[in-house]
Amino acid sequence: MSQLKPKKGFKFSIFWAYALVFIFLGGMLLLDENSVTKDVNFTEFEKEVEAKGISKIVVNAAKGEAEAVLTPERAKVIFKDKIQPNTKAVLRTNIPSADKLQDKIEDWRASGAFTGDVEYERSSDFMSLLWSFGPILLIIAFWLFMMRRVSGKDGGPGGVFNVGKSKAKVFDKDGSEKVTFKDVAGLSEAKTEIEEIVEFLKNPQRYTNLGGKIPKGALLVGPPGTGKTLLAKAVAGEADVPFFSMSGSDFVEMFVGVGASRVRDLFRQAKEKAPCIVFIDEIDAVGRARGKNLNMSANDERESTLNQLLTEMDGFGTNSGVIILAATNRADILDKALMRAGRFDRQIYVDLPDLPERVAIFNVHLRNIKIDETVDVDLLARQTPGFSGADIANVCNEAALIAARHNKTMVGRSDFVAAVDRVIGGLEKRNKITTDEEKRAIAIHEAGHATVSWHLRYANPLIKVTIVPRGKALGAAWYLPEERQITPSQAILDEICATLGGRAAEELFIGHISTGAANDLERVTKQAYAMVIYYGMSEQLPNISYYDSTGQNYGFSKPYSEDRARLIDEEVSRIIAEQYERAKEILRSHSQGHNELADKLITNEVIFTEDVEKIFGKRPWVSRTEEILAAREEDESEEKSNVESNDGDSTEDENAENGVTTDGNNVSVTPPPYRP
Repeated sequence: MSQLKPKKGFKFSIFWAYALVFIFLGGMLLLDENSVTKDVNFTEFEKEVEAKGISKIVVNAAKGEAEAVLTPERAKVIFKDKIQPNTKAVLRTNIPSADKLQDKIEDWRASGAFTGDVEYERSSDFMSLLWSFGPILLIIAFWLFMMRRVSGKDGGPGGVFNVGKSKAKVFDKDGSEKVTFKDVAGLSEAKTEIEEIVEFLKNPQRYTNLGGKIPKGALLVGPPGTGKTLLAKAVAGEADVPFFSMSGSDFVEMFVGVGASRVRDLFRQAKEKAPCIVFIDEIDAVGRARGKNLNMSANDERESTLNQLLTEMDGFGTNSGVIILAATNRADILDKALMRAGRFDRQIYVDLPDLPERVAIFNVHLRNIKIDETVDVDLLARQTPGFSGADIANVCNEAALIAARHNKTMVGRSDFVAAVDRVIGGLEKRNKITTDEEKRAIAIHEAGHATVSWHLRYANPLIKVTIVPRGKALGAAWYLPEERQITPSQAILDEICATLGGRAAEELFIGHISTGAANDLERVTKQAYAMVIYYGMSEQLPNISYYDSTGQNYGFSKPYSEDRARLIDEEVSRIIAEQYERAKEILRSHSQGHNELADKLITNEVIFTEDVEKIFGKRPWVSRTEEILAAREEDESEEKSNVESNDGDSTEDENAENGVTTDGNNVSVTPPPYRP
């Protein structure tokens, strides 16, 4: 896509005026730098002629002046130290008339006082006029220039009189670089609804024949980085209609009434080019709910802009052929009038990508990266749960930078693992000074997390644990969270218990606790309060939720009494205390294995899943993600076996070398061991 460019032309600038003035003044100085002039009366002028000190006379009848060029000897007498070598010395005087001066010159010639040349100038007095009216002309030129700047007619961004014009960028369909729906990985449901709008613009008869009407607006809602703006770019690349792109903050200005004026101008341009699409990014900048501003002295400019936007989208006048696309990650604070049908008919939720969508997103961003055969896209997708499309793009870029930092020609799996760790935990700080006592305490703490989580049913599977400082953390543990749609209460309790495993290990195996569990305690407290006041999972307060989905948060008051608040605090304390004791009981039962893990952490600084398996054995529970990947591998192996059976050339020896074992019609693939 390409932005429509205005025609190029000559643009007047104030620097041109400055240059002309400097050139003029410099020229005048150059003309006069080799001459000195002295004004005298006619009597002194006549005395110099009679003293034979004049070599030439120049008469200017228009000015009524005469100039006499002095001889070098006489110039030194009159000007003394002011005269320089090769400098022309001039005496200037006023004359009664050219005829009387001519008579005087003839008398001087007759007496022998003057024998030089006489010249008569016929000038139009242009220089005098220029010196007289030049400053006035410059002031007029400067005034015209400032008026053009104010009115925005000199090709600039606009002035005071154009401040109410829309700043929307218009994209055409013949651009050299286009983003299409093929470049948007995942988001299948969102793309389906967006593609229908584009198809309606391309082939409206297909829908209008059945009495359907084109949707007036679609609102893209979702967390940051999930691809809302990318979808809008794809619409601009796919649709064969004009596409107006504008940000919500572009409506905001310091002048009163500018936002509403820009809304009117935007829709005026859109109606002239209908059918077309108008995209407003971050619409929450102007679409925030009205009448809820706590600052009583605030300006209501935003509300007037929103009112104009509501009127233009679905007001008394018709607005056919203009489709509004908008994107926001704060749909809960938008005005209800903006969200109703007839304005935004569709609300398209753009969620974080799941496992198959992350695989597709990785494949898109790996197109331009040189990777070797060790890179497993499925494994990368498993290691990045909860990552948005922007996060995945950042991981791919970080992996390329890490490989280049180590002078590699290809990007390998280790580079991607390091990139994931860099994005999640921050930069490694191996030069951070820690004492042996602190290092042992960190190892015991992280080994406590690993030991407790390994023996819990719903705890997230462990990937690796390190005691190398990274970011603000002195140690870190990487897990593979389950991608559940609903979470049972026991899963939350197991997660709280695993999070408290580090603090419990400090108390059991060191004998005292430290500040290293601050982040763990913060997470645990939030989870416990969520169980009690949001999800209704408390024994004393069952089936009660104080969550406000409208985002109003009950204003200044709590929706419960002081007695209920005390009961909530008691329930939260009980849940955390029970899980803390549960974590200590697990650590007591597996104290030997915990100590082995801590010693290995002190020695190697990093332990992986295989190290924990050697100490505690395999976990008896298989995660849902592992089940999905195992089923996918089984389906792929069945497809592969069907192809090989059709060829009829595959042998059992070749299958065994490839990790495939056959038993009748059943085929299974042994996946490679995971070693990040």
